[in-house]
Amino acid sequence: MKPDQIPSSSSPLAGSHFDTATETLLQPSGLDVAALQGVLGNMMSHKVDYADLYFQYSRAESWGLEEGQVKSGNFSIDQGVGVRAVSGEKTAFAYSDDINLPALQQAANATKAIAAIGAEQSTSAIQRIDAPQLYIPQDPIASLSAEAKVKLLERLEGYARKADPRITQVMASIAGEYEVIMIARHDGMMAADVRPLVRLSIQVIAEANGRREQGSAGGGGRFDYAYFTDEVLQDYAQKAVHQALVNLEARPAPAGSMTVVLGSGWPGILLHEAIGHGLEGDFNRKGSSAFSNAIGQQVAARGVTVVDDGTIANRRGSLNIDDEGNPTQRTVLIEDGFLRGYIQDSLNARLMGMPMTGNARRESYAHIPMPRMTNTYMLNGNMAPEDIIKSVKKGLYAANFGGGQVDITSGKFVFSAAEAWMIEDGKLTYPVKGATLIGNGPEVLKRVSMIGNDMALDSGVGTCGKEGQSVPVGVGQPTLRIDGLTVGGTL
Repeated sequence: MKPDQIPSSSSPLAGSHFDTATETLLQPSGLDVAALQGVLGNMMSHKVDYADLYFQYSRAESWGLEEGQVKSGNFSIDQGVGVRAVSGEKTAFAYSDDINLPALQQAANATKAIAAIGAEQSTSAIQRIDAPQLYIPQDPIASLSAEAKVKLLERLEGYARKADPRITQVMASIAGEYEVIMIARHDGMMAADVRPLVRLSIQVIAEANGRREQGSAGGGGRFDYAYFTDEVLQDYAQKAVHQALVNLEARPAPAGSMTVVLGSGWPGILLHEAIGHGLEGDFNRKGSSAFSNAIGQQVAARGVTVVDDGTIANRRGSLNIDDEGNPTQRTVLIEDGFLRGYIQDSLNARLMGMPMTGNARRESYAHIPMPRMTNTYMLNGNMAPEDIIKSVKKGLYAANFGGGQVDITSGKFVFSAAEAWMIEDGKLTYPVKGATLIGNGPEVLKRVSMIGNDMALDSGVGTCGKEGQSVPVGVGQPTLRIDGLTVGGTL
């Protein structure tokens, strides 16, 4: 959307997000728009290409229940401001947990060290960016009392224990965050956002015949705790119990090259790790990605289309604006097998001569932004999932994933399957345990031979790490058949 001109520096910033951010972040310290313009103007007195101020207030909590008792509880409040200047490829960054004018000025002076003294660069009149409202600006922490949060976890535990007598241990946790941010840039852009985030998780342990196996489930998004109805709690409990009981019956996984079918939804984490990171702009600008200099080239099997979309309402990985104040968007990365673009922030987009995609993200005011994924997923194909499984003579069906790792430069990855089954003569015959998928991201994309029509997003549990920073993300995909993937097992 086009920015709206603010009549004067003393005029209040209209809109609920701006009202909340101004009242939370600026007014307590006596700051106003004129003060922010002065700080930015001081930074631009040197040869600086870009400068911004990132204000943040966050309140977070978590509760943990184990064996019917609250075993952990945490609550934190944090606030501060990050000050950044960019000159060419160089970035100077300083931050303070005090939001006041002297701290801002001191941080701004520190950032000027990267640029030589030169002609003064002008700053623009303040403009307000109005972004789409993808989630309600509510405080999830205040949506339930402490007693109600504990009762919610107790109900979740009860559903899991009632599901099967073999469940011997249940661990459940709930977490909520309320975040208010405001961004002011040297070009006059000013934006604000109010970001709720909740997550509920359950882990169970099942025991039978001397074996102990675990299962887990959960979900969340950008809303408050009212989302976790009894129906949702029962669904999480049933999924965790199912996974644990399946693993009780699992046999050792085979090893070798074979056809692998990936389930829909959370297995998209493999797509996120093995391919998504390689499509981030900083890796490609530096030439360290397996996808560097490949735009326009075929990098995947025909029919494979991958998008990053930060505009899906209420999703864990969605944002009204990125952490540079730009509205998020839906970016097609791979289209029908051909590489179309990268995930960009302002620095890498400028240096690469490419458009920004609204993917600048940072963990907090104490971190610099980087190009990061939001909700990354593969679009539907035209195959029924059951027909994909029927097409496999012998192979592995990976229904759910645990952890994994990837080398961005080479694209090589290793992922462990949390729930997997053998496929024999087109049928799921028995569960297996200890299966790991080993491969190369770009090569795996070329070996996709069937794409299902059942694309699903994950339930809202993903957290992505990069260079020491963690941010919430979403993943998704339809059922996929991949030919000739290496499976590590125990046989």
